[in-house]
Amino acid sequence: MNDAHLHMVVNHFPIIGTILGLGILITGIILKNNSVKNTAYVLFIVAAIFAAFSMGTGEGAEEMVEDMPSVGKQIIHEHEEMAEKLAIVLYVLGVISLAGLFLSFKKHAKTNLVSYLAVIIGIVAVFFAQQTGTTGGEVRHTEIRPNAVHAIGEKQEKSEDKD
Repeated sequence: MNDAHLHMVVNHFPIIGTILGLGILITGIILKNNSVKNTAYVLFIVAAIFAAFSMGTGEGAEEMVEDMPSVGKQIIHEHEEMAEKLAIVLYVLGVISLAGLFLSFKKHAKTNLVSYLAVIIGIVAVFFAQQTGTTGGEVRHTEIRPNAVHAIGEKQEKSEDKD
């Protein structure tokens, strides 16, 4: 298994784990259930760990695909920049989640404050996760690039001009 394949295997969990974790955390806050909140914290921690794996395999994946036709260094650079932002936010969320778990087990008075802080950081993380996923998809899926509709329209016009 090469770095590009390994990157494709691990890069989805930080995105999906963060989205699921945020939903579970909000549910735990609404239900006032620490076990549900702790489940979300564990998901956030695992998402942060997978973000580190994704970052570690990203450079090797970049080297393999950057010179492929229709990929280009600019598209990969945009994805890399967004992934770095997501990783930083997920690392912070992971640390907050560790604190949340610790405070929850100690039944500390600040447990709810940490939950609300994790929700705010989780919302930021979901935003960056969406951006990272989209820019990552654009690397190989040319049909989702912003100029794809324009390019399709030009292709149709050229084919009509030939007729």
